[in-house]
Amino acid sequence: MEKIEFTVEPIPCSTKPIVYDETKCIGCGRCADVCQCDILIPSTEKGKPPIVMYPGECYYCGACVMVCPRPGAIKLVHPLMNRAKFIPVKEEQEGK
Repeated sequence: MEKIEFTVEPIPCSTKPIVYDETKCIGCGRCADVCQCDILIPSTEKGKPPIVMYPGECYYCGACVMVCPRPGAIKLVHPLMNRAKFIPVKEEQEGK
């Protein structure tokens, strides 16, 4: 049987949905396994974080962060337009 090899290169994108802390990531690949969008490719280097191949396809579901056994190894960064800031409404003073 002939062995077939594939090569891929990360797609450039203005967003970086997933940021790894390489000092905490153990390269277990659980995040790549659970990713519903298949944007993560396991690293070829043992102990290194997966490669974010298609960052523009991320759903921002957070499954990768939840399955990670090392707290803080993965950070999900939502685009600026998706970040909501809720400010409490000031109640009007009575008697005005």
